[in-house]
Amino acid sequence: MYHNILVPISFDSERDTTAPLKLAQLLATPEANITLLHVVEHIPGYAVSYMPADYLAETRQAIQRELDAMAAKVPNGKAIVIEGHSGRSILDWADEHKPDLIIIASHRPGMQDLLLGSTASQVVRHAACAVHVVR
Repeated sequence: MYHNILVPISFDSERDTTAPLKLAQLLATPEANITLLHVVEHIPGYAVSYMPADYLAETRQAIQRELDAMAAKVPNGKAIVIEGHSGRSILDWADEHKPDLIIIASHRPGMQDLLLGSTASQVVRHAACAVHVVR
């Protein structure tokens, strides 16, 4: 049983967000903290100039609301939105907050991903704690 679980959440249409959350609840101790983390990828500088000025702030707020609603359904759940590169940011957050388990969803990969998605693969290879991949 785990006491501090990190569940990175991707809102891609092909990702199932319910399976990692169910697994987190199954593997958690009754007093465990379950953190739902979403990483907003940086938008290249050349593309930002074509977007409305408040686009990033509104997008981040919408994601936070959605994540908060998901976290409210999980005992001791909390929602965090950060910015950066998905794989590296998840690992950096984990290094700082020391979860004892990361539960990450992986999409159905193509040959270019060689069995795991690139973010899941990076987390599996470099995380200092246990990682459980859900498909």
